[in-house]
Amino acid sequence: MPSFRHGKSAVFKVDDSGGSLRDLSDACNSVSFPRDAEVLETTSFGSSDRTYIVGFKNGTISIEGSFDATYDGYLAGILGQEATVSFEYGPEGSTTGYTKYTGECILTSYETSAGVGDVVAFSAEFQISGAVTRGAYA
Repeated sequence: MPSFRHGKSAVFKVDDSGGSLRDLSDACNSVSFPRDAEVLETTSFGSSDRTYIVGFKNGTISIEGSFDATYDGYLAGILGQEATVSFEYGPEGSTTGYTKYTGECILTSYETSAGVGDVVAFSAEFQISGAVTRGAYA
């Protein structure tokens, strides 16, 4: 029997420019974590059906939320930084035994927005670099 969880407990953390893992969860209201695997065609002459092999895996992370000046400093400080930064994402929350994903990433896009009658907001896009580790909170 599946055990479903509410998204309100999700956790997202990322290193600041000094290498300290910072929890941005209380400012985030959306995290998207798409990953894919490249597929390369190997079909040869005389074949009736296409064949494939798996190539590289790839992934990105998108976060959105309400603007906070402290978190703005963390994200602005790593935008375009040459070195990768660590991330930690717990879609279920950080309770012992719940799933967490960790790895390295590069902040490729950071945007703030404000509109009359709206909460000041932010969005950020990260490119994952290297392997993603799936584990559990201890």
